[in-house]
Amino acid sequence: MDNYQICTNCVMDTSDPKITFDEKGVCDHCNGFYKDVEPHWHPDDYGKNIFSQQVEKIKKAGKGNEYDSILGLSGGLDSSYLLHLAVTEFGLKPLVFHVDGGWNTDVAVNNIQVLVDKLGLDLFTEVIDWEEMRDFQLAYFKSGTPHLDIPQDHAFFATMFHFAKKYDIKYILNGGNYSTECIRNPLDWIYYGTDLTMIKDIRRQFGSVEMESYPWSGILYHKVYLRYIKGIQVIRPLNYLPYTKDLAIEVLSKKYGWKSYPQKHFESRFTKFYEGYWMPTRFGYDTRRVQYSSLIVTGQMSRDIAIEKLNPPPYDLSSIDDEFEYVATKLRISIEELKSYHTMPKKWFRDYKNEYWLFELGATIMKLMGLERAKKR
Repeated sequence: MDNYQICTNCVMDTSDPKITFDEKGVCDHCNGFYKDVEPHWHPDDYGKNIFSQQVEKIKKAGKGNEYDSILGLSGGLDSSYLLHLAVTEFGLKPLVFHVDGGWNTDVAVNNIQVLVDKLGLDLFTEVIDWEEMRDFQLAYFKSGTPHLDIPQDHAFFATMFHFAKKYDIKYILNGGNYSTECIRNPLDWIYYGTDLTMIKDIRRQFGSVEMESYPWSGILYHKVYLRYIKGIQVIRPLNYLPYTKDLAIEVLSKKYGWKSYPQKHFESRFTKFYEGYWMPTRFGYDTRRVQYSSLIVTGQMSRDIAIEKLNPPPYDLSSIDDEFEYVATKLRISIEELKSYHTMPKKWFRDYKNEYWLFELGATIMKLMGLERAKKR
């Protein structure tokens, strides 16, 4: 890469095409965190007191109902630890749901089951029609973009909002957090999963299935209608509480027999293939840089260790042929066809009709109102 540069503070580099550096070589991701997030982030007694007040509102709104909140459980670290805290420390009664898009790993299935069993909870599982998911994912492969996880992401978010509306639940507990996610993926890497205009354009050009049962949710539906008409709020409790990656793994492992993954988001076998192999080898995007940089600025990992951990590729060289075969077989295409998508001309969300302006407008308004700190860019 010409004019390659890496941040002197974290490990973000010029694989982010919009990255900028100050006179000390510190990137705008780090400076944004220190300016916009850290001064307002209180994962301590002050934050716990704020969340405790929210808990009282949640319990009051759900009084007399079977559920007072809703929580989507992927089996990943953030949602698993949040469920543990919500039930054991704050006495909440969340409706726990899981979206099965056809790519669950055995570890994820086990992690979900041990949690709901030991906490004595019911689990609502939404199984996405495989023919629809398969066609949706193939359409994104054919689009040439790096945004291959949108079919899974959209199904999760849409199901969450639909469950909240169906069961008249006013509070959604979300595992998003500053501790492990304060450095955001650049939009060129991972784009908004609810841009229905782009989704419709790509499906129109490359899809072949009607998608009659797949759940949909546009930005105006969940950001405006559900929030301001139906009064449904999304809360991120982990931003108010002491939360680190190592602490969560230790607690979940000891209490539930929960097992960790080689990398964040690898509870999905497709995401493991997509983020571990497809993104770095086709586009030069290594999402570990975002994950490690978040841990660096929050004091959970040193920059030297992060650089060392980035040396080996994010995928297993000895098993990648098997992964190619697995993904191709599940999508019912040949390995050769799958590889042809890897070498086809590259495209991004800008090459299709999209609602980027609407997302940017919403993010700007939320930031001005103090409702959002970290922003995709």
